[in-house]
Amino acid sequence: MNKIFVIFGVSGSGQDTVIEGVIVKGLKAVRVITTATRKMRPRERLGQPYYFISKKKFRGMILANRFIEWDLHYGDYYGCTYHEFERARKTGKIILWKTDIKGALTIKRKFPEAITIYIKPPSLQVTLARIRNRKTDSAEIIKKRLVDIKAYLKSENDGKFDYVLVNYDGRLRETVDKVATIIRKNII
Repeated sequence: MNKIFVIFGVSGSGQDTVIEGVIVKGLKAVRVITTATRKMRPRERLGQPYYFISKKKFRGMILANRFIEWDLHYGDYYGCTYHEFERARKTGKIILWKTDIKGALTIKRKFPEAITIYIKPPSLQVTLARIRNRKTDSAEIIKKRLVDIKAYLKSENDGKFDYVLVNYDGRLRETVDKVATIIRKNII
């Protein structure tokens, strides 16, 4: 089976950018694309970084047991379908799977051989600035995110994750290099 790397972090930690950087570095990897019900942001398109669908359709897919894992965040659904995982698996490439902490734990339970990489922001203040700079969330949603982020930033201490990296501002290339090194080390 393809090697699975689960890359996750709090909102604003840069996991999407890190995944794209790893793929650009030339590793033979494929991204598992999550299905989401949130609105598309500027510069996003269908399949990058999500398959965007309606909440009604997503709920129907839940009832039809179409998701390996899914969750509801701030009024929007996110999840990975069995079909999407199979698409990625059939490529024969390394699988890069972006999710949240809850999803990472679910994936690790279903695929114990998966390697989990937690991408952290350097601080709560930096995370808040990154989220605000996107200008996509209301003040109410940002407040809710902040509560979750505080809990997430403490969770690496419980030893459930294989790797924990900090994605410092201005040092994205360094973070991408570290993730690429982790991948290379674990595929040998």
